[in-house]
Amino acid sequence: MKSLLVSFTFAVLSTQTLAEGAHHATSPYAQEAARDIKSLSETDVDELTRGGGWGFAKPAELNGYPGPSHVLQMKDRLGLTDDQLLKVQEVFDLMQARASEEGKVFVEAERELDAAFRSRTITESALRDLVATAEASRLRLRFIHLAAHLEMTRLLDARQIAAHGKHRGYWK
Repeated sequence: MKSLLVSFTFAVLSTQTLAEGAHHATSPYAQEAARDIKSLSETDVDELTRGGGWGFAKPAELNGYPGPSHVLQMKDRLGLTDDQLLKVQEVFDLMQARASEEGKVFVEAERELDAAFRSRTITESALRDLVATAEASRLRLRFIHLAAHLEMTRLLDARQIAAHGKHRGYWK
């Protein structure tokens, strides 16, 4: 009986120790500590500097405002005219060039913010300025992408916009 009680007590204490240990688990960010810019993965940096969307235009995309990249990919399914194709390509090229340029600004702003923390000498005033710089760039990036989606609704007809939404799986 005594060994059964000791075994039971050991089992309870082991379970309690494991449960308490769970509260001191490794951070889900631990693997990100080795990043060059802690807030951005290499994939993020690549997408931002090449002018990729980075999810900035979801409010437009998911509310029926197609993006130029997807319109170009679906040009045959949407039945674009030669004139539409030319205009969509122009919008895409301009969006991508502007987004790439601004993406580099944003990445650099995040790099500077990271470096300021790494130096361990950052002040609240410097922090305010660094965050404002990064967020102003992020705002410009988002506007660039959303504005391109808005422009697509001027170039496509209602049938093409509906076909885009259907082919993207947003509605039936």
